[in-house]
Amino acid sequence: MEKGEWENCTSPMDFLLLGMGHVLILQTPLFLLSLMIYLVTMVGNILIVVLVVADQHLHTPMYFFLGNLSSLETCYSSTILPRLLASFLTGDRTISAHGCITQLHFFGSFAISECYLLAMMSYDRYLAICQPLLYASLMTWKVSLQLAAASWLVGFLITTLVTSFLSRLNFCGPKVIDHFFCDFIPLLELACDDTRVVTILSFILCFLNLVFPFLFTLASYVCIIAAILRIPSSVGRQKAFSTCSSHLTVVTVFYGTLIVVYLIPRTAPLRQLNKVFSFFYTVLTPLVNPLIYSLRNREVREALKKALGKALACTQSS
Repeated sequence: MEKGEWENCTSPMDFLLLGMGHVLILQTPLFLLSLMIYLVTMVGNILIVVLVVADQHLHTPMYFFLGNLSSLETCYSSTILPRLLASFLTGDRTISAHGCITQLHFFGSFAISECYLLAMMSYDRYLAICQPLLYASLMTWKVSLQLAAASWLVGFLITTLVTSFLSRLNFCGPKVIDHFFCDFIPLLELACDDTRVVTILSFILCFLNLVFPFLFTLASYVCIIAAILRIPSSVGRQKAFSTCSSHLTVVTVFYGTLIVVYLIPRTAPLRQLNKVFSFFYTVLTPLVNPLIYSLRNREVREALKKALGKALACTQSS
């Protein structure tokens, strides 16, 4: 869409999201793919939350963290995909300034919270595997609640700080965001004011809230793998390695793509590549986390079978 055409169909307070491309023939396949991903993500994560709440056997710190992760992924996906689906369906890619800042605030809050929650989950597994005798005394319900609450609260407070600075900036020129959602860096590029303070502040916060949790998570899994190597049974080692490698792969993809997008300078060749990386941590991670962290777990599968059996019995009796 040309600049003049866009200015004629939007208000001065609107932004235009360029999205995934201008090829009309791809809009329907992209809509169907995004809809399927969103439905599977929501069903998978909500199912895990319901199982963790309903089944007494899953009332442990590990599954409490998994339930929090699934809740976070449900909220996380709902900040991006419904708006993207609506743009595919209607062709309207405009978003108001208030809507854009709101989407950025909630997306940033959930992304930072997930960074810390994944670190807390790795710490929980480290204690369970490397310090089994101390696990019950160190990872109490009170500690679990505090760690989970801190993860959610830190994400909210840090994003509130950044978006409060961002919302004070003036935006000029063609308000075209070269992304499929209101992300911080593409939005900052449209500001007319001096953005040095906001840029430096956001870089420091991104470094602290991405690199440190990632290094902490990585260190925890290194200790876990070292403990696994000491397991005498080859079958036990193989099973433990399978679980840890899956977790570590998801964690590396999530943190790695975030670090590339937010800490590496946004040069012209990286613009389109950043969209691909953003797709990984905004869409694919919430989709695969239920599969990797929960549905491969034996106790979760047993709880699911039990719940399905009860549902089937109730259906037959009625």
